[in-house]
Amino acid sequence: MRRRRGERTPLNAEINVVSLIDVMMLLMVIFMITAPIMQGGVDVSLPKAEAQPLEPKSGLVVTVDRTGTIFVDETKLTYNEFRASFGALASKRAKDGVYLRADQGVPYGLVVRVLAVMRNTGTPNVGLVAEPEDIATGAAK
Repeated sequence: MRRRRGERTPLNAEINVVSLIDVMMLLMVIFMITAPIMQGGVDVSLPKAEAQPLEPKSGLVVTVDRTGTIFVDETKLTYNEFRASFGALASKRAKDGVYLRADQGVPYGLVVRVLAVMRNTGTPNVGLVAEPEDIATGAAK
Protein backbone atom coordinates (compact mmCIF):
# COMPACT_ATOMS: atom_id res chain seq x y z
CA MET A 1 0.00 0.00 0.00
CA ARG A 2 1.52 3.21 -1.15
CA ARG A 3 0.78 6.65 0.04
CA ARG A 4 -0.38 9.13 -2.42
CA ARG A 5 0.99 12.57 -2.56
CA GLY A 6 -0.63 14.76 0.11
CA GLU A 7 -1.79 11.83 2.25
CA ARG A 8 -0.61 11.80 5.83
CA THR A 9 0.35 8.79 7.86
CA PRO A 10 -2.09 8.05 10.63
CA LEU A 11 -0.91 9.01 14.10
CA ASN A 12 -0.02 6.28 16.56
CA ALA A 13 -1.30 7.59 19.89
CA GLU A 14 -0.24 4.63 22.04
CA ILE A 15 2.30 4.96 24.82
CA ASN A 16 4.54 2.00 25.44
CA VAL A 17 4.51 1.68 29.25
CA VAL A 18 6.39 -1.61 29.51
CA SER A 19 9.76 0.12 29.75
CA LEU A 20 8.36 2.60 32.29
CA ILE A 21 7.11 -0.27 34.45
CA ASP A 22 10.56 -1.87 34.31
CA VAL A 23 12.19 1.34 35.51
CA MET A 24 9.59 1.73 38.27
CA MET A 25 10.17 -1.83 39.50
CA LEU A 26 13.93 -1.30 39.52
CA LEU A 27 13.58 1.90 41.56
CA MET A 28 11.23 0.16 43.99
CA VAL A 29 13.78 -2.61 44.60
CA ILE A 30 16.55 -0.05 45.13
CA PHE A 31 14.47 1.89 47.67
CA MET A 32 13.45 -1.30 49.49
CA ILE A 33 17.10 -2.24 49.92
CA THR A 34 18.39 1.20 50.91
CA ALA A 35 15.56 2.31 53.23
CA PRO A 36 16.63 0.21 56.24
CA ILE A 37 20.23 1.31 55.79
CA MET A 38 19.24 4.99 55.86
CA GLN A 39 17.61 4.67 59.27
CA GLY A 40 21.04 5.42 60.68
CA GLY A 41 21.90 6.19 64.21
CA VAL A 42 24.51 4.89 66.57
CA ASP A 43 24.08 1.24 67.49
CA VAL A 44 23.88 0.83 71.27
CA SER A 45 22.44 -1.82 73.54
CA LEU A 46 20.08 0.19 75.73
CA PRO A 47 19.38 -0.89 79.30
CA LYS A 48 15.99 -2.48 80.02
CA ALA A 49 13.64 -0.72 82.41
CA GLU A 50 9.98 -0.56 83.35
CA ALA A 51 9.21 2.65 81.50
CA GLN A 52 6.36 4.11 79.54
CA PRO A 53 7.02 4.70 75.82
CA LEU A 54 7.31 8.33 74.79
CA GLU A 55 5.96 10.03 71.72
CA PRO A 56 8.79 10.39 69.18
CA LYS A 57 9.97 13.97 68.93
CA SER A 58 12.64 15.67 66.90
CA GLY A 59 14.90 16.65 69.78
CA LEU A 60 18.64 16.50 70.13
CA VAL A 61 19.94 12.95 70.68
CA VAL A 62 23.17 12.40 72.62
CA THR A 63 24.51 8.83 72.48
CA VAL A 64 27.32 7.22 74.47
CA ASP A 65 28.40 3.93 72.91
CA ARG A 66 30.07 0.93 74.58
CA THR A 67 33.57 2.35 74.00
CA GLY A 68 32.67 5.64 75.69
CA THR A 69 32.54 7.65 72.48
CA ILE A 70 29.98 10.45 72.54
CA PHE A 71 27.78 11.21 69.53
CA VAL A 72 25.54 14.24 69.18
CA ASP A 73 22.97 13.00 66.68
CA GLU A 74 25.52 11.16 64.49
CA THR A 75 28.52 13.46 64.96
CA LYS A 76 31.36 11.79 66.86
CA LEU A 77 32.92 13.90 69.65
CA THR A 78 35.45 13.40 72.43
CA TYR A 79 34.37 14.29 75.97
CA ASN A 80 36.28 17.61 75.83
CA GLU A 81 34.76 18.52 72.45
CA PHE A 82 31.32 17.60 73.79
CA ARG A 83 31.81 19.74 76.91
CA ALA A 84 32.96 22.72 74.80
CA SER A 85 30.28 22.54 72.10
CA PHE A 86 27.14 21.17 73.75
CA GLY A 87 25.93 24.57 74.98
CA ALA A 88 25.86 25.97 71.44
CA LEU A 89 24.22 22.85 70.02
CA ALA A 90 21.59 22.77 72.76
CA SER A 91 20.69 26.44 72.31
CA LYS A 92 19.86 25.75 68.65
CA ARG A 93 18.20 22.33 68.82
CA ALA A 94 17.07 21.60 72.39
CA LYS A 95 13.65 23.22 72.04
CA ASP A 96 12.08 19.78 71.57
CA GLY A 97 14.09 18.20 74.38
CA VAL A 98 17.35 16.32 74.69
CA TYR A 99 17.54 12.54 74.81
CA LEU A 100 20.48 10.68 76.34
CA ARG A 101 21.05 7.16 75.00
CA ALA A 102 23.80 5.26 76.79
CA ASP A 103 24.85 1.67 76.17
CA GLN A 104 24.22 -0.57 79.16
CA GLY A 105 27.95 -1.44 79.26
CA VAL A 106 29.09 2.17 79.69
CA PRO A 107 30.47 2.97 83.15
CA TYR A 108 27.99 4.89 85.28
CA GLY A 109 30.57 7.62 85.93
CA LEU A 110 30.77 8.58 82.25
CA VAL A 111 26.98 8.77 81.95
CA VAL A 112 26.88 11.07 85.01
CA ARG A 113 29.63 13.28 83.55
CA VAL A 114 27.74 13.63 80.25
CA LEU A 115 24.50 14.34 82.10
CA ALA A 116 26.26 16.97 84.25
CA VAL A 117 27.49 18.77 81.11
CA MET A 118 23.92 18.79 79.79
CA ARG A 119 22.49 20.14 83.04
CA ASN A 120 25.24 22.78 83.43
CA THR A 121 24.37 24.29 80.04
CA GLY A 122 20.88 24.99 81.31
CA THR A 123 19.12 22.24 79.38
CA PRO A 124 15.91 21.77 81.37
CA ASN A 125 14.50 18.61 79.81
CA VAL A 126 16.86 15.65 79.50
CA GLY A 127 15.22 12.29 78.84
CA LEU A 128 17.04 9.03 79.50
CA VAL A 129 16.24 6.45 76.82
CA ALA A 130 15.74 2.78 77.77
CA GLU A 131 14.25 -0.33 76.18
CA PRO A 132 10.84 -1.41 77.56
CA GLU A 133 10.79 -4.42 79.86
CA ASP A 134 8.16 -7.16 79.85
CA ILE A 135 6.31 -6.34 83.08
CA ALA A 136 4.38 -9.65 83.34
CA THR A 137 7.44 -11.91 83.46
CA GLY A 138 10.07 -9.40 84.50
CA ALA A 139 12.19 -10.43 81.53
CA ALA A 140 13.49 -8.08 78.89
CA LYS A 141 11.92 -8.19 75.43
